[in-house]
Amino acid sequence: MEATLPAPAGPARRPTLRDGALHADLCIIGAGSGGLSVAAGAAQMGASVVLIEKHLMGGDCLNTGCVPSKALLAAAHAAEAVRASGRFGVNGHEPDVDFSKVHAHVHGVIAAIAPHDSVERFEALGVTVIQGAARFTGPQKVEAAGQRIHARRFVVATGSAAAVPPVPGLGEAPYLTNETIFALTDRPDHLLVLGGGPIGVEMAQAFRRLGAAVTLVERGAILPKDEPEAVAVLRARLLREGIALHEGAEVLAAHRAANGVELELRGANAPVVLRGTHLLVAAGRRPNIAGLGLEAAGIETTPRGITVDARLRSTNRRVFAIGDVAGGPQFTHIAGYHAGIVIRNALFGLPAKVDYAALPWVTYADPELAHVGLTEAAAREAGHPVSILLQPLSGNDRAQAERETEGLAKIVLGRGGRILGATIVAPRAGEMIGLWGLAIQKRLGIGAIAAWLAPYPTMAEISKRAAGSFYTPSLFGPRTRRLVGLVQRLLP
Repeated sequence: MEATLPAPAGPARRPTLRDGALHADLCIIGAGSGGLSVAAGAAQMGASVVLIEKHLMGGDCLNTGCVPSKALLAAAHAAEAVRASGRFGVNGHEPDVDFSKVHAHVHGVIAAIAPHDSVERFEALGVTVIQGAARFTGPQKVEAAGQRIHARRFVVATGSAAAVPPVPGLGEAPYLTNETIFALTDRPDHLLVLGGGPIGVEMAQAFRRLGAAVTLVERGAILPKDEPEAVAVLRARLLREGIALHEGAEVLAAHRAANGVELELRGANAPVVLRGTHLLVAAGRRPNIAGLGLEAAGIETTPRGITVDARLRSTNRRVFAIGDVAGGPQFTHIAGYHAGIVIRNALFGLPAKVDYAALPWVTYADPELAHVGLTEAAAREAGHPVSILLQPLSGNDRAQAERETEGLAKIVLGRGGRILGATIVAPRAGEMIGLWGLAIQKRLGIGAIAAWLAPYPTMAEISKRAAGSFYTPSLFGPRTRRLVGLVQRLLP
């Protein structure tokens, strides 16, 4: 979602109509998270802005991505809290889930946030909003909804859509994606999930906790970009909650079967046939570049998206690309980060560049799995002299009090204790990983976290304890004992 900014101090500059075309400083294609951030910031800083959106304001994040998925996860967490409350001496029982009311909750959250991303709000900020499909007709020209737009700079922020793998028969079988699954008003009896990335894992656990049978199928291992030790914790939780996992399984074919769907797998040992009432395809994303006329503007692309440099400029230096369509990390917070880079470049002419050294990501399962910086494997591949700190969540007093002791912190260090990366798997790990991201961004050593004064009792203490363990061998070793003995003899 775009950042909240104060209202402009004076009348906003607006695009002008000359020779039948709108003329603006900046034209943005796509009103998702990144596009809205650029539009709001640029308009309030004095630029004339045209914003084009062919579908829904707020884009994927508001309507079919981050917002509805987290609202569904909140409902699932509430159901699990009832189910698991017996461990505290409270009457735990299987909750009665009214899925139509879960649907209403999810869409109520979307409706509550939608005004912040609305056409009316952006028009009030001084942005000219055009609702229609945009197409480049030249290096500095775009057409949308019958209107020609000329601009000094353009930003393509069209995002991505669910990729459908080339599985024989999948096109004829009924399936859901993130764009359709939140429209369900009836709970699936048995949900098959194809894809073990963050979306697949989150939705598998959410629907299981809301009462559906769930089977998750992944060609490799689930969450392959994350630290194996952290993934093992989450895998164990998914299995314990009754999710059937098929990792290392190739999907040979998909079929419509009676009122549901059928998947043929080649598993580790023998062929397997899975039958479910619903199928969710969560097997990656593809950039939304079709129909934009990018070739007319001299903009090069690859299957990953628009080719950009470190300043997010395309091969047409007047056209920037941000967010998922730019072919880099696909996270809403990256789109917002890109927006800041583009504003500095396009509005102020500053050569701001992207830097992903402190890139965070979170899988919002339970427990959450949060990461920032380099994994151990990436650090070793980059040639760093790596050392690892591991701290189990079971040693955390707050975790014991809440009976949430399955988790860990894994810290990747380079030469001299420099922090290269961190992973935390724990309740609300996404709220704790920012400390490590700031440390990486500021190039701090592990001593900075070890010296941090953490409130007690909090889950966040796991970070301080992990950092402190770096000094344990020397602090409590024979040299320290000899030094303390000497000082004690010398002190009056």
